[in-house]
Amino acid sequence: MLEQTFCHLPGIGPKTEAGFWAAGINGWTEAAGHPAMPARKAEMMARQLDESRERLRAGDAGFFAERLPANQHWRLFPHFRERVAYFDIETTGLGAYGDHITTIALYDGRAIRHYVHGDNLLQFARDIRDFDLLVTFNGKTFDVPFIEAAFGMRLATPHIDLRYILASLGYRGGLKMIERALGFDRGELADVDGYFAVLLWNDYQRKKNQAALETLLAYNMVDTVNLEALMVLAYNQKIAQTPFAASLRLPTPSAPPIPFAADAPTVSRLQRQYMRAW
Repeated sequence: MLEQTFCHLPGIGPKTEAGFWAAGINGWTEAAGHPAMPARKAEMMARQLDESRERLRAGDAGFFAERLPANQHWRLFPHFRERVAYFDIETTGLGAYGDHITTIALYDGRAIRHYVHGDNLLQFARDIRDFDLLVTFNGKTFDVPFIEAAFGMRLATPHIDLRYILASLGYRGGLKMIERALGFDRGELADVDGYFAVLLWNDYQRKKNQAALETLLAYNMVDTVNLEALMVLAYNQKIAQTPFAASLRLPTPSAPPIPFAADAPTVSRLQRQYMRAW
């Protein structure tokens, strides 16, 4: 989609870009010498599009992220998909004093990695720097600030937050609410949410219950791998609003196997134990 994009250029907004498309200027190649291209813009745009080609060949996602409006960052996705990190964190709370990250799941479209407080959590800070594009749900508000505070780092990688893209398509609410509306099935994890994730962590810490940790990791991983399917869905719905719906549509990805599973006895016990809070 980037090679059909013009609104990253100075002075060109979505309305002008749509006018280019309507006139048959469907991409950077067609722009040069096209009779519908205003002469006063042609030379300037030729230089800027040459730079855009060079930056795209170099894999410079930041160049486009800096120049595109945030609500157009979805256009980055197919070009940098091989270098995307989908990730989600679980914590002991919403960020009050003393709260900390318990687990993190990271998925690159091929393999799932997981990180656990007190074990290998610090490895995440090194691993996340290997990626050119981040995809989260509500990560700009929650996950990234929490990570930056926890690790004392600046996470400046271009970032697509699906909360806002999905809202622009009419899907509002929390991640689980949106998934249910779209027909996602979490199976045995359907009743597990962020509050329950805290209970699982506490149970693991207090009772050394490995099944509680594995249930938490399964929940964390499902949150994370579902981001890819949601990203593709959002991208395809955005593409459907352009002239390129047929040529640029992406196939729905297959979900990878989750290496952990919910432990039904642990889930049932915690539900009974905390029924009033539930």
